[in-house]
Amino acid sequence: MTGDERQPRPRGLSAWTTRRWLRVGVAVSLAVLALLGVAGTWVLSRTESISRDLVDTRSPALTTAIRLESAILNQETGIRGYGITGTPEFIAPYRQGIATQEESTARLGELLHDEPAGLDDLKAVRDATTRWQQRIARPIAAAPPGSPPPLAAERAAEGKAAFDDVRAALSRQQERLRADRTRARDDLMATMALRNWVFSAIGMFIVVLTALVFEGLRRGINGPLDRLGADARAIAGGDFDHPITPTGPADLRRLSGEIDFMRRRLVRELAFTEEARLRLDAQAADLQRSNAELEQFAYVASHDLQEPLRKVSSFTQLLQRRYGGQLDSRADQYIDFAVDGANRMQTLISDLLDFSRVGRLHNAQQSVDLDKVLERTLSTLSVGIEETGATITHDPLPTLVADPTQMGMLWQNLIGNAVKFHRPDEAPEIHVTAAREDGLWRFTVTDNGIGIAPEYAEKVFVIFQRLHTKDVYSGSGIGLAMCKKIVEFHGGAISVDPDYRDGARIVFTLAPEPPATPGPSSLPQATRSGLEQA
Repeated sequence: MTGDERQPRPRGLSAWTTRRWLRVGVAVSLAVLALLGVAGTWVLSRTESISRDLVDTRSPALTTAIRLESAILNQETGIRGYGITGTPEFIAPYRQGIATQEESTARLGELLHDEPAGLDDLKAVRDATTRWQQRIARPIAAAPPGSPPPLAAERAAEGKAAFDDVRAALSRQQERLRADRTRARDDLMATMALRNWVFSAIGMFIVVLTALVFEGLRRGINGPLDRLGADARAIAGGDFDHPITPTGPADLRRLSGEIDFMRRRLVRELAFTEEARLRLDAQAADLQRSNAELEQFAYVASHDLQEPLRKVSSFTQLLQRRYGGQLDSRADQYIDFAVDGANRMQTLISDLLDFSRVGRLHNAQQSVDLDKVLERTLSTLSVGIEETGATITHDPLPTLVADPTQMGMLWQNLIGNAVKFHRPDEAPEIHVTAAREDGLWRFTVTDNGIGIAPEYAEKVFVIFQRLHTKDVYSGSGIGLAMCKKIVEFHGGAISVDPDYRDGARIVFTLAPEPPATPGPSSLPQATRSGLEQA
């Protein structure tokens, strides 16, 4: 069952997920910002247009109109002075005024080309000025210098009236241009005020939007996630019964529901695991008690069997010495069988007793120099080494914290096996190595003997398991099993190298210090096998 099936499906806005809230919020924000951006763009464009009109048209037109008025006044002043005095110097201002008039008129025509009212005012000024020039200015200017022209006095009244018309036309033109410039300035101020308001609104909207985004994130995401994190930390701290309350958008509530479902499942699994652990602890306690009982049984059985078996062995040997050769051959054979069986049984029980003592009686952990232990072992095995002509070499061996007696038994069994299982026509060559590997010491004992077939690599470490009959190689079949128990008791492992074909190579590891819990014991199986063999 999924989280969607476990949680009721909300409707309306409560069903919106975080992604949907973000999409709607971003879309609305972008739409409002786009509208405000369009308004701001229009206001900026309008401001630029009015400013350009004011700077490029209205103010230059008014200035040019004033220059035009000044040029016409200069003409009137020069004509009036020439008409009164007849002095040629008064003609120069008149002619300069005509040039400035033409220039100003052309400039005004360019500036006011798309304004009919302005062009009408310019035409009125031009017409009034033309009439005044034709009737007054040009005839007087054409009179010879030296004396006042008679025409000046004759047309004085007419000239005054004509120039008054010029003045009136200039005044109307300048009033319109001033009014246009004032209106343009007012439009510019109003547009600038609108621009400021629009950009203030944009700034205010961005501030409000930022506040809403942070508040929305706090309430819709951060808050629910913080509560979810607090609930998760409470559960991680061990309070598995702490419920997780779904809050926030639909997806976060769904996530909370999934986590709470996982919590409930973990509670069930932990309850099952705790029950299983209790059962395992009980079984481990039973197994430990059984192992202890079996160890005690093996020790008692092997120890208590020594005395009656010693009597059986002594009397069968005595029977063999006293009556050997006096009975028939079959009786002598039966006596030999009895003596041999008693001796073998005594050897098996002695070896089983030694096996049961590993880790129980021999457990004196101390610093052990394996070089010295190996030297003592070679001294103990010196007779067999000399008889077979064995050559034994070894690398420098480390010093470990271990039981010295068990280390001696380990080397004695490994070296003894390497010497015993040699090839009939070849002297044994044995080499021992030691190297540090992954926090453990790795040892190898390599020989050139008959070797161990790969299919028997595990069987040789089982107690009383022999690969050869007692007639070929002597022994009880307990040596490698004892080595396995010693190595595991010291936190290591032992095995046969399956890749080595020129003899046998036993590989085992030992911890630099004994483990807190000794390795697994094979005593229950060993005891059963031993009792069956016995």
